[in-house]
This record gives sequence, C-alpha cells and structure tokens, in this order.
Amino acid sequence: MQYRSLGKWGLQVSSLALGGWTTFGATVREAQTIRAILLRAYEAGITTFDIADIYAHGEAERRMGNVLRELPRETLVISSKVFFPMSDDPNDRGLSRKHVHASIDRSLARLEMEYIDLYYAHRPDPATPLEETVRAFSDLIDRGKVLYWGTSEWPASMVRAAVELARANGWHPPVVEQPEYSLLHRRIEQELFPLAAELGTGLVVWSPLGQGLLTGKYDEGIPKGSRFDRLPQFTSRLWTGENRRRVLAMRELADDAGLSRAQLALAWVLAHSEISSAIIGVTSLAQLEENLGAEEATVPDEILHRLDDLFA
Repeated sequence: MQYRSLGKWGLQVSSLALGGWTTFGATVREAQTIRAILLRAYEAGITTFDIADIYAHGEAERRMGNVLRELPRETLVISSKVFFPMSDDPNDRGLSRKHVHASIDRSLARLEMEYIDLYYAHRPDPATPLEETVRAFSDLIDRGKVLYWGTSEWPASMVRAAVELARANGWHPPVVEQPEYSLLHRRIEQELFPLAAELGTGLVVWSPLGQGLLTGKYDEGIPKGSRFDRLPQFTSRLWTGENRRRVLAMRELADDAGLSRAQLALAWVLAHSEISSAIIGVTSLAQLEENLGAEEATVPDEILHRLDDLFA
C-alpha cells in the first residue's frame, strides 16, 4: 500500500481508503462480515477509514467503531462528517456551531473514541454564515476532538473563501476536500485541481467506480437490489447510453492492461498526483481483494491516455 500526504499537510493517508456509505450497517449488517472486511483492509495496509453520522443513521459509525477501536489508534486515520438532518429537531442539521459541536460528541460516542483525525462539513450550508462554520470546526481542533477538518462537495470558490477567512482570523483552515471523482464524473479537474495545487488542499475522492457502473456489473441491465436499483438519483445521472457504451468499450483497455475494469478505473484515479486517497466501498472480501489489486497495478501511459480520450 502506498501512503500519500494530505495535500501539503503532514498527515499521511493510504492511497485507498475504505468507506462505509450504503454498506456497513445498511447493505452489510452481519458483524462477522464487517469485521472480516475491516481487518483484511487493515492487514493490506489501508489505514484510512471514512464514515459519516448520516450513514445508516449512525449505524456505520457504531459498526466500524466496534472493530476499529481494537486496532492501534495511532496507526489509523478516521474521518466522519456532519451536515444532514439526524432528527426532526430544527437544530439537528446543517453547519451551525450548535449542530457541529453536538454532532462531534455523538460521533465520538458511537465510535467510542476520544478524537477523530478528519472531520468534514458534508455539504455547504447556505443557512449558516461561513464565519460561524469555520470558527466552529477550528474550535474542535483547539479542544482536541478533531485533528484536521475539511469540506465535502463544496465548490472551489467556497473552499477558497473558508481558507482565506481562517487565515485572516488565526483559525485552523480546512485542509481537505472530498468530492466525487471518476472517469464518469471529472468536473473537479477544471477548478479543484488547480485550487488544491495552489492552496495545498488534499483531495480524498468518493465513488471512484462511478457507483459501480465502471465495474461492468450493469452491462446487462440494473440488477435488483443493486445501488442503481436502490439509489435512483445516481441512476438518472449516470445510467446513460453514452456512459454504457464507454464502459463496454473499456473492456478492451482493461484486458490490454491485464486488469479488471474496476481495477483499471481505480488505477486511473490514483494515477493523478492531485489525489491523496480514493474511497472504496465493498460488500464482500472478494470485492475488497479486487479493489486492492488496483493499488499495485502499473498501467502503461498509452492505456491511460486512451482512457482519457474514451471518457473525455
């Protein structure tokens, strides 16, 4: 496993991270399966684990925490997130100081840990002044509950504004952004790549396999119970004739590289020096082992260039 700096910062993250969105506590409930996946990931060198309070409504934090707290804490980089409503309470949502501070305490309780390494503002909050949000996250670092904080799915202009606001007031700035990025979703190359290079912001990306479309599992249609079947918001955006044509054409490139399509898609993401880590989500040991193969893969530049053209 390779380890990369989180942007310009000193924290080292594993190039592949294991996430809990839609899996642990949701589609994967068996404690033995969760334990086997997490321990195998750690054995393979994955030290970065990504969750959020909203994942399975807190259950992902509980299930992953049950296993992760048995491992040497100093070797782990654990991240969680806050933003989405966790109850009907009008203050139990968003990025207000009240919600941010209450949410970190609940996440730490579910994880049964004293601190987390990365805490993300899961989405922008137009109802809360940016100054209030930046100060709230900075205070968590001062109190030792969080080591670094970042943003997820924030536009580049807001990331810049948050960094500048923190610098102007002597607060801790956001050091990482977590956007969606894959061969099927490349918009961050236009603004976030240059911004990350300028500010030293780390990029930890989610959905590097395009919600599974890039693996080939949807070649014959949408299987019942699959992510596209359960999450129609992604189906409508990614399940297009053009994308399906591209994924089918990708088989030849994967064969030429001696990889599966999933491995090639992950290797393409990791080939970008701007990326600190790519989050994978798995439901079985077999999926985990296949994904791990991407981290060790050496893909010829010629195939990477053909991929760029195919998914331009």
